[in-house]
This record gives sequence, C-alpha cells and structure tokens, in this order.
Amino acid sequence: MAFSTGGGNDKVNATINIVPLVDVMLVLLIIFMVTAPLMAHRVQVELPQANLDERPDQAPPAPPITIAVTDNGDIFLNDEPVSIQLLESALSVEAQKTPQPPVNIRGDSTTKYRTINEVVNVAQAQGMRKVGFVATREN
Repeated sequence: MAFSTGGGNDKVNATINIVPLVDVMLVLLIIFMVTAPLMAHRVQVELPQANLDERPDQAPPAPPITIAVTDNGDIFLNDEPVSIQLLESALSVEAQKTPQPPVNIRGDSTTKYRTINEVVNVAQAQGMRKVGFVATREN
C-alpha cells in the first residue's frame, strides 16, 4: 500500500496500488490459456467400468524353475542334466503357464559369462519374463 501526504495538507490519502495485482492476474490468465488445451482429450474413449465386488481367485504362485550352470558348461534344470535344446523346449512349455514361474539361474563362481549369457538369452527368447540370479551373501 502506498500513501501520499497531499502536498502539505495533514490529510492522509490511503490508496491501494493495483499494478502488482494486475500483473499477477495477467500471468495467471496466460498460464490458464496455455494449459487449458492440454487438459482436453481429443479422442473420446468409453472406458470400461471396474467391478470391484468380484475378484478372481488368484492362483498360488508357481514354484521357481532353477537352472544351474557348472564351471565346465553343464546345464541342470531343477537338478536334472539337460542339453540347451531340451532347456529351450522345457522353458517354452513353462512360459505358457499362468502364472508364469520365475527362473532362478545359479552359476558357479568360475563359470564363463558366455555360458550364463546363453542360458539367459534362451530363457528370454522362450518368453520367460522373470529371470534372476542366485548368489550367496558375502560375509
């Protein structure tokens, strides 16, 4: 607020300075003009209604598939020795299940990364979504 003394009179003229108020209002007007077109959806889509009263029974989680790779390149699927082709077909069958079981890969500490990478690529190529590694905790 500003006031003036009136040039020698003892009367106080208290007036409100509205220039900052006008500045703020113009900035808000510009912000609303820019954001208003962004809030309107151009494509109208009728969304389905969710029925939360009926929930499907969730199946228990599938036990994980364990793939072990030894340091000489031998592959074991759930502690059974398999070839890479047999691993592909077994993982292809497992990928079709609902819910899909996770794949846990255990590699020996001296196993070449190329062998582990080949197993991971086979699992992902067959459609397995959850591929993880098993390790021991360092002390």
